[in-house]
Amino acid sequence: MNGPQRLRLGYGTNGLTDLRLDDALGLLADLGYDGVGLTLDHMHLDPLAPDLTARTARVSRRLGALGLTATVETGARYVLDPHRKHGPSLLDPDPDGRAARTRLLITAVRVAADLGAHAVHCFSGITPPGTDDDTAWRRLEEALLPVLDAAAAAGVPLAIEPEPGHLLATLADFHHLRTLLGNPSPLGLTLDIGHCQCLEPDPPDECVRAAAPWLRHVQIEDMRRGVHEHLPFGDGEIDFPPVLDALAATGYQGLTVVELPRHSHAGPQLARSSIEFLRTTAATARKEAPAP
Repeated sequence: MNGPQRLRLGYGTNGLTDLRLDDALGLLADLGYDGVGLTLDHMHLDPLAPDLTARTARVSRRLGALGLTATVETGARYVLDPHRKHGPSLLDPDPDGRAARTRLLITAVRVAADLGAHAVHCFSGITPPGTDDDTAWRRLEEALLPVLDAAAAAGVPLAIEPEPGHLLATLADFHHLRTLLGNPSPLGLTLDIGHCQCLEPDPPDECVRAAAPWLRHVQIEDMRRGVHEHLPFGDGEIDFPPVLDALAATGYQGLTVVELPRHSHAGPQLARSSIEFLRTTAATARKEAPAP
């Protein structure tokens, strides 16, 4: 059996929105990151603007020149609707709204394939007022089926994220969806370490171990119990050495992406301090890990 793997670190472009995408990618390469969590948004590879194929090819060349890999993230706040954060969602009462979100995710799969990205991230959305759970889960299932078909054809996993306040909020909810869909091979999991601290019953390192068979993408930041606020490392309550040790022990080969979407004003500084923290903590975790 192989030993623990070195974590491959990335930083999310949703925390670098004050930088041009070329500059953001150059910054991350200069700092020693392995890759980037690329959020498709109006300021960074707009998925709805003309010439997406050509623009994606340019980004692919830039990533290759810098030695970076990517995950495609789809959490842009207002990319589909300038009036509603994350709207319309996969749970929207309007079938046309749900279809628009499905189309965006299929576009993201195509972009990911063109970039050689290792996964496409998504989430369920918040259950609309007046919608019962059975209806919400049925909408989610139906809206994801074409995306999963596209993911299977492209050979790019779809990694859905349990998000506090959403229909799919916990690891248990992920397994419920997986069962509803018949455990399709393209469906994987985005595990946000802060979200584990926020609301999962088990500590984050145990969540990592439990999620390992389905893990396709990881987001990481600090957080406090019961408070969904993405924090720089050291500002929350997470004990990170056991988390990084657990991630390395799983053999997970995707990116572990720093997720600080509300800190773009200090993005370059936080990108630097984050990779320094994670490298130091990973080294500590290796030293403290029990011998095999």
